[in-house]
Amino acid sequence: MSESRPPFPPFTAETAAQKVQGAEDAWNTRDPHKVSLAYTRDSVWRNRDEFMTGREEIVAFLTRKWERELDYALRKSLWSYSDNRIAVRFQYEFHDAAGQWWRSYGNELWEFTTAGLMSRREASINDVSITAEERRILGPRPSGEQGADIDLR
Repeated sequence: MSESRPPFPPFTAETAAQKVQGAEDAWNTRDPHKVSLAYTRDSVWRNRDEFMTGREEIVAFLTRKWERELDYALRKSLWSYSDNRIAVRFQYEFHDAAGQWWRSYGNELWEFTTAGLMSRREASINDVSITAEERRILGPRPSGEQGADIDLR
């Protein structure tokens, strides 16, 4: 298991965009163990109203998340960066066990170690119910669309 994850800070526009796309790709696997390897062993998170510390808690959280957020598909967009920090806005869609589709809008603040692992993640997220016909995130982003911005509505 690697304890570094390029690209490394200080970030440029190009390396920050690579970090964002790498995170999007990893989260779209819906593999909690794979996703957790991008974070330090003692990474601290705030996700909505939940607080967690460390990879074990991250894996448990993501496992619960993807058990209830079915057919989850995500898009992330670089908002800003400096030195070892990146700000991201994102949207994802999923349906619940009852078949209701949702689009979740959010912002994340990321902080990285010199080894390129995320040591802090703060996420604020709002959910909007949508119909199946309103869906626009239909699985992982095709390579030709990487880096494209996300429509607000």
